[in-house]
Amino acid sequence: MTPSNNVTADTIAAFAEYDSATVQNARALLDGYIDPHIDYTGPDINELIPNPADSTKPVVGIALTSTWAPLHEPANEQSLMERIEYMDAIAKSDLPVVIAMQDIDIPARRGAIIGDGMAYMMRALGAVGAVVDGNARDIPGIQRAGLALWATGKVPGHGPFNLIQHGITITVADMLIYPGDILICDGDGVTRVPPDIADDVLAKCAEVRAKEGAVHKIFSNPDFGMDDWETYKSSLG
Repeated sequence: MTPSNNVTADTIAAFAEYDSATVQNARALLDGYIDPHIDYTGPDINELIPNPADSTKPVVGIALTSTWAPLHEPANEQSLMERIEYMDAIAKSDLPVVIAMQDIDIPARRGAIIGDGMAYMMRALGAVGAVVDGNARDIPGIQRAGLALWATGKVPGHGPFNLIQHGITITVADMLIYPGDILICDGDGVTRVPPDIADDVLAKCAEVRAKEGAVHKIFSNPDFGMDDWETYKSSLG
């Protein structure tokens, strides 16, 4: 895993107080609207298992990336060693890990690339969630393992099953993920924050929440009337 720069456990905990949409808004305030491919996931990923610790909060962790082939790639010793190294990287991380997996088989997204056996292992080693461009299976078992899960599909099986590479840039639901990225994962999907701008994004998150809270207060007032509407419009200038 690449170094996490200034990211600490406190950084991860701070992001866990904000939903993925708030973080994306914060990035837009900081950088302007940027290419969504490097900002947030597309609509084909689904939250299959929310945060087991608190379903009202996102899962936040450092991305540990990998590519997999669940259909046709013959098993080999190199794949086994890659998998052991990958699991070691989870165990050695001093921060919560979100597993980021991409199916690169041909065809992709046909076999499962995560199931309950992997989930139990990953969770025991320190992973808090998995973000999968591909299929999952054994969903009840993954939930029992205590691993939050986002995936682009579900199937009951796979063929020969191999990890191809890890610690590389991958694509999950049309979003690039780099090793060591901060991932904020909830019911809307996943927002990505590069470690080197984490503190700046957090500052903007607080600004977004304050602005949105003020607006929500105005329009949730049961006595809201046209005078309030006119006051609000005048504040926009």
